[in-house]
Formats: sequence, C-alpha cells, structure tokens
Amino acid sequence: MGVAIRELLTGFKHEVTWQDLAGSAAIDANNALYQFLTIIRQPDGTPLMNKDGQVTSHLSGILFRTSTFLENGLKPVFVFDGKPPDLKAETVAERREARERAGAAWKEAVRVGDMETAYRKAVSSARIDRYVIETSCRLLDLMGIPHIQAPSEGEAQAAHMARGGVVDYAVSQDYDSLLFGVPVLVRNLTVSGKRKFRNRTVTIKPERIFLDEFLAATGISREDLIKISVLIGTDFNEGVKGVGPKTALKIVTSGRFEETIEEKSPGFDPGPVLEFFKRPPVIECGIPEWSPPDVDGIMGMLCDEFGFSVERVRNALGRLCESNSQKTLDQWF
Repeated sequence: MGVAIRELLTGFKHEVTWQDLAGSAAIDANNALYQFLTIIRQPDGTPLMNKDGQVTSHLSGILFRTSTFLENGLKPVFVFDGKPPDLKAETVAERREARERAGAAWKEAVRVGDMETAYRKAVSSARIDRYVIETSCRLLDLMGIPHIQAPSEGEAQAAHMARGGVVDYAVSQDYDSLLFGVPVLVRNLTVSGKRKFRNRTVTIKPERIFLDEFLAATGISREDLIKISVLIGTDFNEGVKGVGPKTALKIVTSGRFEETIEEKSPGFDPGPVLEFFKRPPVIECGIPEWSPPDVDGIMGMLCDEFGFSVERVRNALGRLCESNSQKTLDQWF
C-alpha cells in the first residue's frame, strides 16, 4: 500500500479546508474505491449490498463523495490503474493471498460472534474486481465525471497530469505519488470525516503536501527520494532489512546508496525500480470535460437496479445539479 515515508513528511502536511481545494484534481481511482469498499460496511464487516447480493459500497462512495467534491468547487477526474508492471508481480500475489486469509478469518469471526474482529478482517479482505470497475465507470459516465484508463499505475498517470497542468493536483492516500513527481498531493479526501479507528472515533481532515517544499527543506532531489524509498521498500522491491526512513535518508545524503545496496542486498539491481519511478508509462491527455448529470440514468441505475433509497439519491442529485448550475431537481420530475 505504498512506500512508508510518513516519518519524513512530518511538518510538511498542511491541513486544509474543502474551500482551499477548489479546482481540478486527478483522483487515484483504485485507491479511492478501496477506501469506499473498506469504510462503507455494516457493523459485522459486510459491505453494502442490494437484494441480489451485489456489492454497492463503491457506488455509494462515488455518488455521495463526488457530490461533496462538486459542491465545494472540486472537479474530479478519476484515473484507473492499468496493467501492473512485472516488478509488482510479487506484491500483487502477496496482497491476493492476504485478502484470502482475511476473508476466511472474517467468516470465522462472524460464526463465533466476534464482531470487532469480523469488521477488521472484512476490511482487510476488500478487493477491486472487474464488476467494481465496470459499475464505477458506468456511474461516473452518468454523473458526467471524466475518467481515464492509465497504461500502468494510476498514481503515475495522475502525477503526470498534475505536472503538465492538466489538473491542479492529485489525490491519493499513498505517498508513491510523490515519487512519481506529483507537485501537489492531497490526502484524506475520500476518507475525511469522523471514522472509527481502534475502538475510538477520530476526525480525519484533508491534508496537502507540496513536493518542492519537502525536497528543499530536506536538501534532496526527487531521485534521492526514490532511492530512499527503494532502501525502505516499495511495491516493486523488498527493501533493505533494518533500514527505516531516517536511516535511509542518511545513507542517501551521504552518498552511500549503491554501497549499501551492494553490501546489504547483494544481487539486487535497483536500476529497473529507479527507472520506473522516474519514467513510468503514461499517456498524454487534454483538459478533461465535465458534463451535466444524467438524472434519469442515475435514478434508474442506483434506485431501480441497485436498490438505493430514492430520497437519498435525489438529495445527492440535487447537489450535483446545483454544482452544474442546472435547473433544480424538482424540474426534472
């Protein structure tokens, strides 16, 4: 789930309000969907489903969170992951196995009535499959929200779009975006609000990180940051045992990166990982276009097909129509 450089970013996360975030943003779609699927659940961990057993947590997240985005002047572009690089094969396999173990543990916890464990394990078992992607894209189309299929990592494509001025910033929970060179990273947009965490309720607020500010303050380059992350471990390599963020920073700033790799990880060639972060596969795209929502289409999909509350969907659509400077929702019916 990204590189563990949180410790180095202390002091560089700026808490912001929704009003500060007006503009366009490339949303790491897979990351956002994962957040929706993990957070929007029943007390025993069961995701929201319709009467036919189809999961609807992600659709709920898209509708209501995107309505909040638009209501606050934030125009999103959802960027979906493409084919993962071969470098990520081991990580993908490990995550698949972890989800399967968590799924089995979830069912057992439910069977014995341990709801706390059930919820925790259910969250860990969340997965994004073709059904989730296809229904998400379908709803985004009906809402008039543009979405892009990245050739590889969605974070890399989002960062590329932000660097090129196609959007104002990128949104993701993972810090990998900084390694891909995103100038401005915003976190917590898809999870902001009151959330339960380890038996207590916490308030999560949006935060913004400026890459140039962080690099200037620490006296490193983006390539140095990538080297630091390689030492710690990324989605594409295991990392050096016993090396944490601060130690990695010292190693890189003292010019001992290659020496440390040769000594601690003999046989590992960091070149392909460094190259992937510096020059990942991306596509060029123009300024996205946002369209008015298809009210009838959304009502038909969510209420008629997936069993959503008519009142709640109409409320969200009212916010969407106002954000698009359209006639009021009552005039649609």
